[in-house]
Amino acid sequence: MNQDVIVNDDLNWQPEQQRLVFSTQWFGGQVICYLSLSRLEHLSGQALVDEANIILAFESVRFDIEELVSELVGQEAFGPDGSLTL
Repeated sequence: MNQDVIVNDDLNWQPEQQRLVFSTQWFGGQVICYLSLSRLEHLSGQALVDEANIILAFESVRFDIEELVSELVGQEAFGPDGSLTL
């Protein structure tokens, strides 16, 4: 488990963009993150077709997602608006 990045519980599915949006806490600051459905399917090893399963899959790989966010923060891979896209 990563101690530098904590994924908050404000997870939202955006069906039009086929992605999840959530915030993370990083050294006291908040970073908005976007995770594509295809990336989540790859991480979870599942084909995901409905919102309930998408949320469950996210929760099953939460610690992996924290690690990915930490890597992107380390690479300073922020978008123009300060967000991260996984």
